Amino acid sequence: MFSHILDQPAAAALAGDKARGTLAPSMLFSGPPGSGKGTAGLAFARLLSCKNPQAPPECACESCVRHLILTHPDMLCLGSRAFSTEISAGNAALRREPGERASRLCLVRGVRKLLARFSPVLWEDEPKFGKIAGSAAALEEALDELWTTESAGHEALVKQGDSIVKAALKLEAEGMSDLIPIGQIRRAAGWSRLAPLGKWKFLLIENADRMQDQARNSLLKILEEPPDRLFIILTACREKALLPTITSRVRPYRFIRRTGETEAQVIRAAFRDSPAGGMGIGAYLDSFLPVSENTLRALAALLLVYIVHRIDSEEFRGLEDAAAAVAASAGIESRGMRLQTVISTITAKAEKFEVRGLFPRFLALFLGIVSENRASSGAKGPAAVLWHKRVDEAARAAGIYNQSPALALERLAVELRRDAADT
Repeated sequence: MFSHILDQPAAAALAGDKARGTLAPSMLFSGPPGSGKGTAGLAFARLLSCKNPQAPPECACESCVRHLILTHPDMLCLGSRAFSTEISAGNAALRREPGERASRLCLVRGVRKLLARFSPVLWEDEPKFGKIAGSAAALEEALDELWTTESAGHEALVKQGDSIVKAALKLEAEGMSDLIPIGQIRRAAGWSRLAPLGKWKFLLIENADRMQDQARNSLLKILEEPPDRLFIILTACREKALLPTITSRVRPYRFIRRTGETEAQVIRAAFRDSPAGGMGIGAYLDSFLPVSENTLRALAALLLVYIVHRIDSEEFRGLEDAAAAVAASAGIESRGMRLQTVISTITAKAEKFEVRGLFPRFLALFLGIVSENRASSGAKGPAAVLWHKRVDEAARAAGIYNQSPALALERLAVELRRDAADT
């Protein structure tokens, strides 16, 4: 069942613990993005729920099938992450081979990972859920139709896939938050104490390092006294961002960054695609963003030029020249613009950052240009900690407090320009 989690010692360690009967009730899968942590959590649940333990990974028992298409009632998934690129990559697989069931599965799993975040279990008594429950239910019906229909022609299947993606991205934009709220942890705790329909229940919390403070304390209570017949799986990119009281109560499994060759194998297996140029998983998924990487990077450079323009420092002059060159490579004139013109240009060319995942990617590219210049010049500034703090505040303003990206960028530009002038 872990055979497709390629080149991950953590998966082998997990399989060994299962074989020896020494599994812990609570586990932490930590490692870089795209290393297979969430996939391993889903595969773990499928393995332990299987009605034919000696069967091969392709087991078609009822439990395995329900875990495969992510409809098993003993599995509850929550946690903040962007699904748009994975869903779009799944739809691309469907378009290439609409008659292949494996291609349909790519899209079905991607969308169901999103739909899991809108389980009534997690949203009970939430006023906001009434506005999106209908959209989630309609999307679930469309997925059922896509998965069970055998007679539809290729053109009809492609049309179904496009419609599903449009509805899924709209649901994600309207309903997802960047932090795990305490209410969902509390409801998950109540669900965890109910008896499973099968052998075990599984609670998968992805990006557990992104929690409200109260949610962390609520999770700690579950970890201190885990219910019988429940496995809790946390995933995190930043293990140190978790409370020590949480990490001390989970068994760690550390996932590593894989080689380019292995990542190409993962792309072929997961999305039935063979990208050129040794593209890794992160770059492959980013290629499905509606705005290209080059455009986003040029727009990030445009913002950076405004921030450091005419700051009386050799270091900042070098940074301005480097950023201006990046912007110019995409045909964007960057010097001498007013702030409002800069912001309006960025938001217009980035499609107002309406697709989830675009704004965090833009901010990451912005910091990347700063880091590249610092590395090439040997300069110690600008103050990395302060710049990261400002960028993190912008990300939180847009992702958690629903401030428009335009306002978040305006505030970021004003504060960083002031900080640079004061340096």
